[in-house]
Amino acid sequence: MSKTVKLRKGLNIPLLGEAEKVKNSVEQADVFSIKPPDFHGVMPKLDLKAGAKVKAGDVIFHNKYVENVKFCSPISGEITEVVRGAKRRILEIIIKADTNIDYKDLGVKDLNSMSDDEVKNYLLSSGLWPFIKQRPIDIIADPTQTPKAIFISAFDSSPIAPDYDFILHGEDENFQTGIDVLKKLTKGIIHLNVNGDGSPDKVFTNAKGVQINKIYGKHPAGNIGTQIHHIDPLNKGEYIWTINPQDVAIIGRVFNTGKFDLSKVIALTGSEVKTPKYIKTIIGTSIKNIVENNITSDNVRIISGNVLTGDKIKPDGFLGFYANQITVIPEGNQSKFFLTDGWLGSGCSKFSISKTYFSWLMPNKKRKLDTNLNGEIRSFVVTGEMEKVFPFDIYPMQLIKSVMYEDLDEMEALGIYEVAPEDFALCEFVCTSKIDIQEKIRQGLDKVQEEIL
Repeated sequence: MSKTVKLRKGLNIPLLGEAEKVKNSVEQADVFSIKPPDFHGVMPKLDLKAGAKVKAGDVIFHNKYVENVKFCSPISGEITEVVRGAKRRILEIIIKADTNIDYKDLGVKDLNSMSDDEVKNYLLSSGLWPFIKQRPIDIIADPTQTPKAIFISAFDSSPIAPDYDFILHGEDENFQTGIDVLKKLTKGIIHLNVNGDGSPDKVFTNAKGVQINKIYGKHPAGNIGTQIHHIDPLNKGEYIWTINPQDVAIIGRVFNTGKFDLSKVIALTGSEVKTPKYIKTIIGTSIKNIVENNITSDNVRIISGNVLTGDKIKPDGFLGFYANQITVIPEGNQSKFFLTDGWLGSGCSKFSISKTYFSWLMPNKKRKLDTNLNGEIRSFVVTGEMEKVFPFDIYPMQLIKSVMYEDLDEMEALGIYEVAPEDFALCEFVCTSKIDIQEKIRQGLDKVQEEIL
């Protein structure tokens, strides 16, 4: 039975730079990258070395800890470099792309004739499995487990987020095939959660084999963690798998065509983008052709993902595996005169959840915000601000502190199994102590996985 969730807590950050709803294309990049750090908890073991020729769909590395989870090349070409960091940790695998993509033939599959195990094995061997993540811990799903449910959030409520209704319009067949694949992985419900404040596209409303739930409220209404908490909360020993709607369509496309086609539509957004737009590209692409001649200045921060949870990258960096947008905002590395933009200014150009500045009189005005912390790191004190934007029946301040002093029993009691770092992005945004809360939660989840799970 469908459910309706209405959130009373949360925060919408009104940023400039939303993408115009027109799909564009750019020239295919010369180089692509697979970045093992995108897959938290994975220890990469190379199957191919620098100099090897690859087709799109060839296995490049696998997880040393779970060897049947494989990671494949998104493009055909030649592996030119394996970039390593401290302790020879693999940071990037660089691939020089062919002009025309040569796909490995994975074979068109008839789901009706495949068993559940055959579907799972196909996902694992073809390199599609990393699209599926699990709660708790927020890592790639463990193929030896069976989830009690699978969650798909059909909308993103983060600042200037991509519109999945627009992106997936016309992808009905691939999306439905992806849903049918997921049905083979669980005996439970597939929850497809749509924005109750919008008008979902028919690709979602016509989907079969799912329970469509409506979510109302401010960000983080679109976060999977928020939806799980209010629809089917996790208990210790249970697993829920999650997947992005665009990745569902990618899985369906591979089953329908037999090609490892990782093309997707991303949003180029942000106040420092001259022409924010939607662009069709391929996972792992160099962003050089995407942002070149379309940024207002050099002093900017380019983010693979959204402003709250994305990763900082260089102008010639690469699109992350799970990223569906590129965001460009001003770098906050310049001093501000205290009488105008500083602490004695009127604050009309600032955004604040308090009524300290007159800007609270214009809550919906789109703003140009930079990365400046507006203050130094301070003592971690109770302010009550986190509770206003955290729509969980969990005490965020107490949970964060239990993570910081590594009390596993207290973490369990306070709900560590239900959360992921992204669920605390708004807490980090409003934190007057300037603490890297998402990093702390990640450390806590890693500790729980190491010591308990």
